[in-house]
Amino acid sequence: MERFILVLVVLVFFLLAVWGMRLGWRRRARSQSVLVPPFPPVPDEPGEPDLTATGLYVSTTTADDWQNRIVTRGTGLRGRAVLRSYSGGVEVDRAGAPGFWIPRDAITEVRRGSAIAGKVMGTDSLLIIRWRLGEVELDTGFRGDDHGDYPQWIEGLSSEIKGGAQ
Repeated sequence: MERFILVLVVLVFFLLAVWGMRLGWRRRARSQSVLVPPFPPVPDEPGEPDLTATGLYVSTTTADDWQNRIVTRGTGLRGRAVLRSYSGGVEVDRAGAPGFWIPRDAITEVRRGSAIAGKVMGTDSLLIIRWRLGEVELDTGFRGDDHGDYPQWIEGLSSEIKGGAQ
């Protein structure tokens, strides 16, 4: 009987911890929905992509705070994704989650990085796109299947940033 009670106590503790995490996630999403405007939808006819990369959408965070994950409007979960660069912007096409659009004129920096919320790597194996959404500056992290494509992405997206390549 003592073992049953101990197992029951551990199970209740685990369920309370999961409930608390869910409550915190929802509260964070609600507070961020006031601060972060809705992400732009992908245009109906964006044209032909200049570059395409498959990989893992890691997360979107506030700029210069790689651990402050944006969780509002479904952007908090990482998963398989396809990144496509068009003349008007970048499409983040996430499997099983809503995709979003990063307008080309909103991009302020493109670089390689080693850390963003949800992924810390020993090498610069993340492609990080810094962009403005309303008054908020964000970093969107992507881990491509082929890291050899990163220089093309950095050069292609940085070419139109004010002041040239970053």
